[in-house]
Amino acid sequence: MASRDSEPGPEAPVPSALKILVAGGFGAGKTTLVGAVSEIAPLSTEEVMTEASYGVDDLSGVESKTTTTVALDFGRITISESLVLYLFGTPGQERFWFMWEELSEGALGAIVIADTRRLETCFAAVDFFERRGVPFVVAVNCFEGAHQYEADEVREALSLSPDIPVALCDARQRESAKQVLLTLVNRVAERVTA
Repeated sequence: MASRDSEPGPEAPVPSALKILVAGGFGAGKTTLVGAVSEIAPLSTEEVMTEASYGVDDLSGVESKTTTTVALDFGRITISESLVLYLFGTPGQERFWFMWEELSEGALGAIVIADTRRLETCFAAVDFFERRGVPFVVAVNCFEGAHQYEADEVREALSLSPDIPVALCDARQRESAKQVLLTLVNRVAERVTA
């Protein structure tokens, strides 16, 4: 006869897992945002840039960059016992864009990080999510020393529809990154209820 101690207790509920992508151009701040907001030490596939990347990766505007994401970044945020957000940062260089398709499978939504010093580097990410109907927000990473633009100026420059939120943020700051995530969650909720 089994003792009471060996009887299985009630099983803990399995939390719902929601997947969010963080995409954008090379050096825009994707790895930084995932690291700032993740409750765990993020998994990062940052590698030291080698001479092989010179002439292939456009370093204009980010000349001091010495590492780059070669696969993905991964972070986690537990909202409650029943809800966990998984963050997947995508690589920004064109030679790794083939991975976006796989990473986007099952994504609830996406954050597109924009760097106004090189705004054109986020065009591919905006186009990718628009074509697939994945809800997204644009997070303008306000780099020190860069000209600060208003959200409406960025919206116009990217030809975004009025329903796509544009948020100004500092990807290094946890609270700022959390506000971007909340903006995305609200956008997704609005689309679900519409």
